[in-house]
Parts: sequence; C-alpha cells; structure tokens
Amino acid sequence: MQPMKKTASENNWSPNSWRKFPIKQQPEYPDKPRLQEAEDKLKTLPPLTVPSEARRLTRQLAKVAEGKAFLLQGGDCAESFAEFSHENLRAFFRVILQMTVALMYGAGRPVVKVGRVAGQFAKPRSADTETVDGREIPSYRGDMVNSMDASDEARAPDPENLLKVYYQSTATLNYLRSLARGGYASLERINEWNADFVAKSPQGKRFQDIVNHINECISFIEACGLPLNEIEQLREAEFYTSHEALLLNYEEGLTRRDDITGK
Repeated sequence: MQPMKKTASENNWSPNSWRKFPIKQQPEYPDKPRLQEAEDKLKTLPPLTVPSEARRLTRQLAKVAEGKAFLLQGGDCAESFAEFSHENLRAFFRVILQMTVALMYGAGRPVVKVGRVAGQFAKPRSADTETVDGREIPSYRGDMVNSMDASDEARAPDPENLLKVYYQSTATLNYLRSLARGGYASLERINEWNADFVAKSPQGKRFQDIVNHINECISFIEACGLPLNEIEQLREAEFYTSHEALLLNYEEGLTRRDDITGK
C-alpha cells in the first residue's frame, strides 16, 4: 500500500503556523518577556499524553462513527484553580461511570468516555471588556488567562497561568488514571458509586434497578467460577480527556512529534 502524499498545507504546517494568520479570542499580554519565558518553559515540560493514547481514542471514535459504540463527553464549561480538589474530581468521575453504566445497560453498546477536563481553563468572550458595578474592565477569559476578581490588575492576562494550568492538568490526569485503573471503576464497586445518588436524586430508584440487574449478572459470573477481579473490562475503565484549544500558544508548547510515526 502506497503512503498518502502530504497536501501543501501539511507540508507547510508547524506548531507555530497559527501565528501567521488572523486570530480571535487571544488575550493581549502586557508583559511580553514573561509570556515568552512561560511559552519556552512549556516546550521543555513532559507531554500530558502519549501518541498511543490518541491513536487508541481515534480507533474507538471510528466505532462511534460506525454506530457500534456511543460517545459520552461531559464536564464543566471551564475549570478553575479555586475549585480543584480530589473530592470534586472523584465526584465528576463517579457521574461519568454512572452515566456509562446506564447507557451500556440500556443500549447494549460500549461507551467511549471523554471528560471535558485537564485543560478546559479558557473561555471565549463576545467582547474584550465588560461592565461591572458601572466600571468597564477587561473580560474574564478563564483562569488560564486572568482572574475573575473585578479589577484591572486581576483582569490583566498573566503568563504564569499557562504553567499553573499545565501543573493542575498533570495532577488531574494522574488522579483520574488512578481512579480508572486502580479499582475504583470496577463493577464490583457499583453500589458505592450509587449510594449518594440513590438517596438524594429522584432518578436514583430507576438507577438502582439497573444496578440490581448488573449485580445479579456479576453474581452469575462469579458462580460460574470466572475470576471477576482478573477480567480487565470489568475491573478498569478507559477514560480520555479533552478541552477546547482556545489558547494556541499553550497548545503549541505541548504539541510534540510522535517518535513512532514521525507525525
């Protein structure tokens, strides 16, 4: 099979090609030297993901496009530095697992789980300024750019926030991977995911019915002598993350070449 020829745009593309074109939704940083330092630092830091994960997700999304699987994607409009905690991340992951179980049980299809997290820190705005208490100040563009506090100083774009986003995203990915692969996602713990939901939500009773049926299936599998804790599909969960690539200087710093494919 002959390799596909590259198009003219692919031959001319590089991680910083975007700088040659008109662009919207980019903040105007007042301190250019500090911005350059932050961008240079990003390029030296380890990548947040590896190409094999991206290729695996691409294959699973192909099954979604063919109607052989469902895509479940969810998360906040924008992450923040202030609300970052393991309790919030665990609650978010638990909701994703609950929704996955309901979809898989009701539709009989695998579910590709993608969280809007670990990078969703920027917000698009319709105007560069907004009026707060009768004063016109720069718009809040998300914690990746500036602060929600209503002052000119707080709203000035801060290059250090690019690095804060990277480090928080690293911690987020590490914790979510530990939940997905460390036993928390095992179907044997499905009752633990469900406890608060059943007690506090009007939909909890319906979900508990699904859980009861799944527990019956698990009991049957165990009665057959199958080692449930050794079946990877029942013990672990594949979980991916995504975010809107609004700040292209951040994306540029974390765009790396795949050593295997050369892409």
